[in-house]
Amino acid sequence: MRRGSISVSVLSQYFNESQILNRINKTAAKKDALQLSDATDLSKRIAAGELSAEMAVSAALSRLELVNPALNAVASSRGEQAIEEARKIDQTGAGDSFFAGVPTFLKDNTDISGLPTLHGSLAVENTPAKQDSVFTQQFSSTGLVTIAKTRLPEFGLTATTEYSRDEPVRNPWNTDYSSGGSSGGSAALVAAGVVPMAHANDGGGSIRIPASCCGLV
Repeated sequence: MRRGSISVSVLSQYFNESQILNRINKTAAKKDALQLSDATDLSKRIAAGELSAEMAVSAALSRLELVNPALNAVASSRGEQAIEEARKIDQTGAGDSFFAGVPTFLKDNTDISGLPTLHGSLAVENTPAKQDSVFTQQFSSTGLVTIAKTRLPEFGLTATTEYSRDEPVRNPWNTDYSSGGSSGGSAALVAAGVVPMAHANDGGGSIRIPASCCGLV
């Protein structure tokens, strides 16, 4: 088990899979470093030395490992890189970066070095990006640590995160229901309590729809 992690076996003693997804926030409050902190509170706790950035990121990775098999919300992962970034923050600090050490996700329609940007489509070549996009640079400059990229429907064009040749992204409150779209992966993972906030973007409801479907607003 990772330091600061939530135990699947402990949870399974009390809850079935759907109940785990529904109650991860309440259970995690007693079981791991993230507790029920929102991003602002978590950043303050890290800055005050109550917990390390590595502990926060490790706890988020453990939560992700617990829920993603049921949600299918991740496009690609960078757990090892995220741990290294968190350790660097712990060792050298992050200057004026307000969210230093807070774990998060990046939607899979913007480049982050080392991972492909597939836009939810089989038509896009699976080639790792050579560098961060300008947006990713700005996003990371706040101190946020990206642990994975989240799924979206093909090119973000629909209001549900579903696919013709793959399983959909599922709603953490009821996995028979849609997470909405196009930022369905990010909304599902925030609603499941994996991280306090995640990247999304909106041109016609792509934040608002999944946020509503997943009970975030």
